[in-house]
Amino acid sequence: MRYVNLLGYLAIPLAFAVHYWLGQGKAWEPGTTFFLAALGVVPLAALMGHSTEALAERVGPTWGGLLNATFGNAAELIIAIIALSKGLNEIVKASLTGSILGNLLLVGGGAMVVGGWKREKQKFNTLSAESSAGMLALATAAMLLPAIFHYTAESMHDRQIAQHEHAVSTGTAIILIIIYALGLLFTLRTHRHIFSPAPTTANDEPGEQPKIGKAVTTLLLASGGIAIVAELLVGSAQQMGWNEVFVGIILLAIIGNAAEHSTAIMLAKNDDMDTAMNITYQSSLQIALFVTPLLVLLASVFVSFGVGHAKHLDLIFSPMEIVAVILSVAMVIILGLNGETNWLEGAMLLALYLILAIAFYYMPSAAPGVAH
Repeated sequence: MRYVNLLGYLAIPLAFAVHYWLGQGKAWEPGTTFFLAALGVVPLAALMGHSTEALAERVGPTWGGLLNATFGNAAELIIAIIALSKGLNEIVKASLTGSILGNLLLVGGGAMVVGGWKREKQKFNTLSAESSAGMLALATAAMLLPAIFHYTAESMHDRQIAQHEHAVSTGTAIILIIIYALGLLFTLRTHRHIFSPAPTTANDEPGEQPKIGKAVTTLLLASGGIAIVAELLVGSAQQMGWNEVFVGIILLAIIGNAAEHSTAIMLAKNDDMDTAMNITYQSSLQIALFVTPLLVLLASVFVSFGVGHAKHLDLIFSPMEIVAVILSVAMVIILGLNGETNWLEGAMLLALYLILAIAFYYMPSAAPGVAH
C-alpha cells in the first residue's frame, strides 16, 4: 500500500501536466488523465482515513462519523457548486443521488464485507440505526413528493408549473435543513450520552491537542486535494463520451466517496463497526438533508446575482433515481435495524449497487431541451 500511495502522489502533478500541456489535442489525453487522476485520489483518501480514525478515538464514534462525513462530502459539495454555476443542474442532481447510493451501498457494503469476513458478526448502536432510518425515510419522501407534484401538475397543464415547482423545492429545502439541524441537536446534545460514549483515553494527556489539530489540518488539505483531482477526473470521463447520468450517479459518487470508503473499511476491519456505520449514515443524511437543500437555496442566490449560467435547482429527480434511492434506503433499514452486520449482508448491498450501476450505464440521456 505504501508504494501505491507513492505512485498516487506522483500521479497528481502528472494528471495536470497531461491534461493542460502534454496531451493537448491528443486522442489519448482523456483516458490517460482519467487513470492518473483516479490513482491520485487513493493517497488523499488514505490520509483522510487515518486522520478521521485518530479523531474518532478522541471524540467517539458519533462525532468521528460526522467529521468524516463532513470532510468526505466537501469534495462533492465543491464540485456541485462549480457545476451549478455552469448551469449543469441535471449533473448536480445525478451526483447527489449517486452520493446517497454510494454511501449506503458501496461504503456500507464494503465495510460489512471486510469487517465481517473473519468474524461471525459485528455490532453497532441500534438507537443510532433507528434514528438514522427515520431520517433516511424522510429524505426519500422529500425526493418522491416534488416529483409526484411535477408529474401531477404537468398532467393538469399547470401554466405556472415552473414557479410552483420552485416554490415546492425551496420550501422542502428549508424544512430539510431544519430537520438536519434538529438531528444534530438530538445526537450531539440532548441525547449525547446515548450516541456518544466518552472516549476511551483521557483528554488531558500531554500533547493531545497538537495531535487533534494536525488531524483536522490534514483532513482539510486532503479534502481540498480530492475536490481538485475529482473535478479533473470527471471532466476527462465526460470527454471520453461516457453517459452523463452514469458519470454523475456512479463515477462521481465513487470518487467523491473515496475518503469515506477508505475510512469505513479501515475502521470495520479494526472491529469499530459503530464508527463505520455512523460514517455511512451521516454521509448519506448530510447529502440528503443538508447539501442537497443547500444547493437548491444557493442556486436561487446564484440566479439573483447572475452568477455564470446558473439556473434554479429543483428537487424533481427522475423516476429511476427515486426508485434507486427507495430500494437502497429500504434495504439498509431492513439489514441494519437489529444493530448487527455480517459479510453476507454487505455482499447483498454491493450486489444492489452493481445492478443499479449496470442500469444507469445503459440508461439513455435526456434529449436536448428536456428538463426532467
